[in-house]
Amino acid sequence: MSGNTFGQLFTVTSFGESHGVAIGCIIDGVPPCIPLSEIDIQPYVDKRRPGQSKYTTQRQESDTVQILSGVFDGRTTGAPIALMITNEDQRSKDYGDIKDKFRPGHADFTYFQKYGIRDFRGGGRSSARETSMRVAAGAVARRVLSEILGNHVVIRGAMVQMGPNLIDGDRWDWDEISNNHFFCPDPKAAIEWETYLDNIRKQGSSIGGVIEVTANGIPAGLGEPVFDRLDADIAKAMMCIPAVKGVEVGAGFATASYSGPDNADEMRVDENGQIVFLSNNAGGVLGGISSGQEIIVRFAVKPTSSIIIPRMTVNEKGENVEIVTKGRHDPCVGIRAVPIGEAMLALVLVDHLLRFRAQCGL
Repeated sequence: MSGNTFGQLFTVTSFGESHGVAIGCIIDGVPPCIPLSEIDIQPYVDKRRPGQSKYTTQRQESDTVQILSGVFDGRTTGAPIALMITNEDQRSKDYGDIKDKFRPGHADFTYFQKYGIRDFRGGGRSSARETSMRVAAGAVARRVLSEILGNHVVIRGAMVQMGPNLIDGDRWDWDEISNNHFFCPDPKAAIEWETYLDNIRKQGSSIGGVIEVTANGIPAGLGEPVFDRLDADIAKAMMCIPAVKGVEVGAGFATASYSGPDNADEMRVDENGQIVFLSNNAGGVLGGISSGQEIIVRFAVKPTSSIIIPRMTVNEKGENVEIVTKGRHDPCVGIRAVPIGEAMLALVLVDHLLRFRAQCGL
């Protein structure tokens, strides 16, 4: 199986399955002498950890990160960094009744068609369980970004829509994200979402959502103008998150209705002689290269495909059957996608920062 590595200079190769012994990743390209320990990684992994509320899967995993290599005496050595998380709460019996059935909306059918074999226990390699290692690798990426660019680099995400319910941007408060279960920056919307998702969960159904991730403190100059555009790599990073079906940068699809003057991010020189932009429809990327403005990306997450409402499907014998997916599943998988989106943006930015330094110096 190919396609398990992300990045060019700062690379992450993940391994493991949802119900296997462990999941892990190998990070290569980390500069030497960067201070790093499990303490720098664990808080970010904890944000994604399952079982923290009734609004996420009740699978109980501590998701304790172990550094196996690449760090000595509290600093990176320049060697590959190996990270591992042991799976502690697999419940494979939940999948016994559907092991020969293809779950609608899942990778079961396509995975089986491609490889002729599949791990039916939670999706195996195609499970979102793998994304915990992306969050761990993203924490390392953040550490490198801070070491090179300073602590003013801030990458953060929020859930801005659950199903048809949007937040009110005028009530946006980043501090509110830690006060609710949804990474929601709108305190009123967060309260309304509790009732809404409770009803969805009790019906045995699921719902999708939209996540916004931003990065501040990123200098101008990251990215290339043709195939390795920064926004193109950001889009790929978000699209490779399980269940993501759409991505937009800056004003995104709304720009199709703008006029040229409306869309143009005008520039002026301020009193300090610095070039400033008067708007940010471009989302911090112009011509594939970062402008120094806030980088803004949003992605849409589909409803969780594992639901207990009977659905029509087929089995491996080609027979028409019905399926009910029991077990422990997120009623809105978009909630835990927030820290994953943050991590993927960090991975893209650190990779392009190292590529910039290699080509242009810093």
